[in-house]
Amino acid sequence: MKAKASVIAQKLLNLYRQEHVIFGGWAAVNQVFVEEADPDVLRALKELPTGKSLAKHIENLRSGKTPMDSIERELLPYGGMMAETVAPITLTSDEWTELENGINNFTPDQEGLDKIQNLRVVRKFGDQWLVAVRAALSKRPDLLEKWSIVNKTYRAYYLWRTASDMLNQPLSERARAQLQVDMPEYETYLPMFGTAGTELLEKLRASITTMKPVDDSGNDGLNF
Repeated sequence: MKAKASVIAQKLLNLYRQEHVIFGGWAAVNQVFVEEADPDVLRALKELPTGKSLAKHIENLRSGKTPMDSIERELLPYGGMMAETVAPITLTSDEWTELENGINNFTPDQEGLDKIQNLRVVRKFGDQWLVAVRAALSKRPDLLEKWSIVNKTYRAYYLWRTASDMLNQPLSERARAQLQVDMPEYETYLPMFGTAGTELLEKLRASITTMKPVDDSGNDGLNF
C-alpha cells in the first residue's frame, strides 16, 4: 500500500510541475489531484521535494478555499516562474496565420513535429515554444485543443527516446526506482506507437528486474 501511494504521489507531483503544458491547465489537473490523493498519498507527497506545496494545494481545493480551476500564487510550482515567463504573449497577424495553418495541418509524427518546430513563429520562442504557444492560444480554445495533440506528440517521442536510451545501458537502482514511478506516463504514451510502442513498454516493465538492449528501428509513428 505504501509503495502504491508513493507512486501515485510522484505521478501527481509530475502533473503539478507540468501543468503549464497540459491542455485544460489547473481545471484539468486539480480534478485528478482531488480524486487520487487519499490520506496515504498526501502523506507520501509531504515526503517529496515540493510535495508539501502540492499537498497544501489539494487541501485548499477540498476545503473550497481554492476554486477548482485555480491555485494560490504562493503554491505555484517553480515559485510561479512558469506563469510569469509566458505572459503576455502577443502575435502579429502574419504570425497568427502561420501558426494557425501549421496547427491545422499538423500530423502526429516526427515529420509533423519538425514542421511545427520550424515555423518562424514557433522558433522565436526557443526552448519555451510549447509553453509560449499554449499561452498565446489561451483565447483560442479551438486551436488550443489541437495544440494539445502537438504537446502529446512531442511528449510521446521524448518518452520513446528516453525509454530506448534507458534500455541500452546499465540501470542503477535509483534509475530503476524512478522508472517504476514514471511507468504510468510511459503506459499512457508508448502505446500510441502501436505494436512497436507496446513492445517497448513490455521491455521497460521487464527492465525493472532485468536489462536487455532494445532495437528502436520499429518506430513508425503515433496512433491517435
